[in-house]
Amino acid sequence: MTLRVDVRVTGSFLGTVIKYTALAMLVPLTVSVVYQEDIWVFALSIGLTVAIGLLLEQLDDERQLGAPEALLLVSTSWVAVSIIGAMPYLLAGYGTTSTLAQPVNALFESTSGFTTTGATVMGEISFEQHSHALLMWRQLTQWLGGMGIIVLMVAILPELGVNGAQLLRTEAPGPDLQKLTPRIAQTARALWLVYFAFTVLLVVLLSGLHWLGVAPNMNFYNALAHGFTTLPTGGFSPEADSVAAFAAPAQWMIFPFMLVAGTNFALFWYLLSGDVRSVAKDPEFRAYLGAVATLIAALTIVLYRGAADSAAVTLGRVSEGAAGDALREAAFQIGSLLNSTGYATSDFAGWDPHAQALILLAMFVGGSAGSTGGGIKIIRWLVIIKAARRELTMTARPGVVKPVRLGNTVIDEEIVRAITVFTMLYFVLYGLATVFFLLDGIRVGYELSLLEAMSASIATLGNIGPGFGTLGPFGSYLAFPAETKVVMMFLMWIGRLEIVPVLAVFTGLYWRSSWAG
Repeated sequence: MTLRVDVRVTGSFLGTVIKYTALAMLVPLTVSVVYQEDIWVFALSIGLTVAIGLLLEQLDDERQLGAPEALLLVSTSWVAVSIIGAMPYLLAGYGTTSTLAQPVNALFESTSGFTTTGATVMGEISFEQHSHALLMWRQLTQWLGGMGIIVLMVAILPELGVNGAQLLRTEAPGPDLQKLTPRIAQTARALWLVYFAFTVLLVVLLSGLHWLGVAPNMNFYNALAHGFTTLPTGGFSPEADSVAAFAAPAQWMIFPFMLVAGTNFALFWYLLSGDVRSVAKDPEFRAYLGAVATLIAALTIVLYRGAADSAAVTLGRVSEGAAGDALREAAFQIGSLLNSTGYATSDFAGWDPHAQALILLAMFVGGSAGSTGGGIKIIRWLVIIKAARRELTMTARPGVVKPVRLGNTVIDEEIVRAITVFTMLYFVLYGLATVFFLLDGIRVGYELSLLEAMSASIATLGNIGPGFGTLGPFGSYLAFPAETKVVMMFLMWIGRLEIVPVLAVFTGLYWRSSWAG
């Protein structure tokens, strides 16, 4: 049997991706020098990463990247950088009792970082247990994975521009990629420029709150750390209490940036180009804002009524700030979980069932296509709802011809089919993973409720992070058996790459078929 996919070409480009990952490690290396912690960890990690990258680059000299190799490169790159990213965790934990000294835990934390999931097995998160440099590396992995590692490579490597469109379509979140400029490499640079600019703006604003004295704990280190994980909708924090460790002004400052992160970044490029009309009329953007506003309003009412009921039971009265607190909690948690950020200002795992139901609903919504948000995505829900309405209309009136439209745009039937397949696979994988988590828990004697298993499944597949019960925003995935963690890493991986491209690589047809182009 002759394979149609040249794995040597993919391996060579994979070496380049790994080699450039070493540049990112210069950031935590700088932090380690400043704080005089773990210098050798990152110095050695950089050396090993460069060596591995250079070695893989020698697999092929011509480096002609075709369509099948491009698909394989995207899928394997996320696994490779996660493995490389686990190296600092392993080295820092070597010879200690740290949970990260175990390879499966180190790989879990790294995979969760690069896929912007935000689930953690770190146990105690503190500067007493982990160095400033290691925690900053943890933050940085999410920033690198947010806009996309391959998108970054297309932006900086001219040789990837030949199949850049194929690479970006495979990696970019959402069912379609908007070409903002004539050249795909310029589009990649534009997306990363917008992403970088918003990150810098948030870091400056958070630092400003600290300098003004209204957010005492938000020093420059924390501002940078949360800038690295807000825009990629990651959710990692160097603070054990997440964003709850900071004053309300800091929480309100982060909130709009979470909404920005869940918005199609192409819209911001249109704004910079002066095309406000395209932004205002974008159906997905309007649906996204509508979903956020509706869920915030509903959760605010539930939380406020809960506070009122609690006050009635204790024969007290609702405090004057209860409504404001309910709004802040609702706005932050919906803004965080709808687009898969995973930050928390309180332990929503302890909220009443009505509030938890709204939280679970938000987890299934997702951000916009072309954003860094995870989940199913708003645009898919719009197409599914409109396709369902069409089927009902055509069943009632068989002779009617009714295309699926978004605004004035007719959606191609191939896109409708692709969205239907993706959504079906999403829920099938969600159900299978839930059952597996329950059965594997029984196998090892780990008590796991149905709600915890369900939330663990959607939190990893949707790249959300926190769940319910022991997996709440201040909880951890540490207690899960190793086999379950491996499945969770698989879910994070395929969830970040929109499921279908990764599963396609596992089919025999992919390896045997001839590829055009």
